[in-house]
Amino acid sequence: MTPPRSRSFAASSPQGAKQNLGRPGVLLEKFVSMGEADLPAVTAAEQRIHRFPWTLGNFHDSLLAGHEAWLQRESGELLAFAVMMGAVDESHLLNISVVPERQRSGLGRALLEFLCDQARQGGMVRMLLEVRAANQNAIAFYQHFAFVEIGRRRGYYPDSTGREDAIVMSKKL
Repeated sequence: MTPPRSRSFAASSPQGAKQNLGRPGVLLEKFVSMGEADLPAVTAAEQRIHRFPWTLGNFHDSLLAGHEAWLQRESGELLAFAVMMGAVDESHLLNISVVPERQRSGLGRALLEFLCDQARQGGMVRMLLEVRAANQNAIAFYQHFAFVEIGRRRGYYPDSTGREDAIVMSKKL
């Protein structure tokens, strides 16, 4: 099943052209809607990226619920993906991930910019997300995009020693 919006978009590029992000001579494929056929690769990447990854069922349920889910590939290889849901006039970023070997290459920035644009085009006025309280790199990344902390969810994430708090962040679109 494909999410309701099936547009494709090249990372911050004019006229939807492919773009080079950090690797000379390599062009990235456009952001495309994630579908059922993508889930095995997405789940495998998710397991490499996170200590407590989403399951195949989590991604499947998000697609069935109609959440927007996007991915980006290079020469067929999965590089990045994201899932967000809309509720009234707010977008909730549920998952944004870049494969480890391509982190800090600009892909996350391009993907988050794309997601904010998609949310604005869908009439959303604010984006929300949760991030692990201990994930200082991710917090700084979101702050760079003008996300601000608006609260905490105690014990929100599983952790090897029990539970970890989530910082709730918001950005006006």
